[in-house]
Amino acid sequence: MFASDLNRRTALKTMMAGTAVLAAPAILRAQTLKKVRFGTNWVAEAEHGGYYQAIADGTYERAGLDVEIVMGGPQANNRLLFYTRGLDFYMGGNMIQSFLAVREEIPSRVVAAIFQKDPQCLLAHPGKYATFEDLKNSKSIYLSNEGVASYFQWMISKYGFKVDQVKPYTYNYAPFLSDPDSVQQGYATSDPYKVGLEAGFEPQVFLLADQGFSTYSTMIEARNETIDSDPEMVQAFVDASILGYTNFLYGDNTKARELILKANPDTTMERMDATIANMKSFGIVDSGDTLTMGIGAMTDARMKGFFDEMVAVGVVDGTLDLAASYTLAFVNKGIGLDVPR
Repeated sequence: MFASDLNRRTALKTMMAGTAVLAAPAILRAQTLKKVRFGTNWVAEAEHGGYYQAIADGTYERAGLDVEIVMGGPQANNRLLFYTRGLDFYMGGNMIQSFLAVREEIPSRVVAAIFQKDPQCLLAHPGKYATFEDLKNSKSIYLSNEGVASYFQWMISKYGFKVDQVKPYTYNYAPFLSDPDSVQQGYATSDPYKVGLEAGFEPQVFLLADQGFSTYSTMIEARNETIDSDPEMVQAFVDASILGYTNFLYGDNTKARELILKANPDTTMERMDATIANMKSFGIVDSGDTLTMGIGAMTDARMKGFFDEMVAVGVVDGTLDLAASYTLAFVNKGIGLDVPR
């Protein structure tokens, strides 16, 4: 079985410096590749690099898969396409979305957590606030409606932030840049670089994950029917994607970045350089449990801890079946650990 081969017999060999490779059985290589459609939740960017890497270096192909990445964006609704069987896998945002899917009786589960830390952060002007709790002194925290309804409820409960601090976030840096006392939501992987380009200074970054907001992020989601009917394909996609991220972060990612730039000409190589550096420095992909279990790792304890916190602050209903939102069957197998960091 290919899934067990990946776990027990897959050789993490080096075809080029720092690049791990899936060695698929010969009988599988001779078969027709299985077509897989994977939907991202935004336009192509370095945060998605592992998937493009697995295409560029042939990891998916060696796993018996012909993977098409269906790019998300402001005009796309890939989550709906996933639910209606137009996609085989979907890249989720954080676990709150998966909890809400259970509430809506949508039969899907998280099968891997590519980001161990949610990149969600708060940005402040340099030198203005020494600690995360000092942000409570700001009179203007620019947040989206989604942010107010999710992580800000946790900030209120755990740290004592106030609703009257919130100002509408319009996806424009101007209000934040014009007020040195203000704070703005952002993504730690990309917004520090973009603020630097626009404002000429490097903002302070307060990563919510480092303050205790413990959700996984950028997960791989699969429908229950896919998990039940073709677990070998799910395992192959998960393992190949994990190796994709391992090689993207620690190997030669030149061809993957070229694919990203082709799919999204609005990005730049310099921005991708900054994003990859931030992914590493903040431990977004590879930290904590991944150091012993491999990228994509998940645990029941962490899932329950985050679920309980979201119940406590009223973001999710405590009667939801937590176990229906994820499965550990396809992760924690040590894939990619032999690649030098």
